[in-house]
Amino acid sequence: MTKIHRVIPAILALSLALPSASSMAASEETGRVEVATEVLSKIMEIPESAIPPALLANAEGIAVIPGVIKVGFVVGGQYGRGVLVVRGKGGAWSNPVFITLMSGSVGWQIGAESTDFVIVFKTPRSIEGIVKGQYTLGAEAAAAAGPVGRSVKASTDIELKAEIYSYSRSRGLFAGVSLEGSSMQIDDKSNAAYYEKGEIHPSGILSGKDVKTPAGAEKLKKTLDKYAPAAAK
Repeated sequence: MTKIHRVIPAILALSLALPSASSMAASEETGRVEVATEVLSKIMEIPESAIPPALLANAEGIAVIPGVIKVGFVVGGQYGRGVLVVRGKGGAWSNPVFITLMSGSVGWQIGAESTDFVIVFKTPRSIEGIVKGQYTLGAEAAAAAGPVGRSVKASTDIELKAEIYSYSRSRGLFAGVSLEGSSMQIDDKSNAAYYEKGEIHPSGILSGKDVKTPAGAEKLKKTLDKYAPAAAK
């Protein structure tokens, strides 16, 4: 056997052993779903400082963006990648759609920190805006810092009239926070990697018609069913 004939099988064996680019990407997105599930569970484990069940019961959508990086030196900004789920017919939660969150600010600031964000959408209108393209929180729908605790009323909006409520968790502390002016958009590349489809529209993911539910997504949906069951009609 010539050297070339010995080398070719070795190269083929090595290529089969190495993960493909698509599988590596998919594993990254899988990890993101797992972290989002963990963030939601950690927040809800302490009822006294968790998102009020009444707010979650009436939520039309929930976005979880773990590990948002905030950096600044005079001009600052935030960037993070997470997932969005919406409530479907019968109150069931959808498969996750991958999203990015970005914001900028100007002022005297320095340093960097990582923060988890949870955003609760009370109406379908805001979700539809995100699915259609880039969406700015507070620009088209009222956004407010979310109330915390089982029986606590919103201090910023006593009758919960805002369409969007946002929360942050940093260094173990959890509280409502305003994210007005932050932009949210669909992460098409991550959606394609996670669901192993070259081109897929967010509506096909949310409806469940165009994709199968990965195991990690199933765990996220079960966590949402536990902490955010649909309100009784």
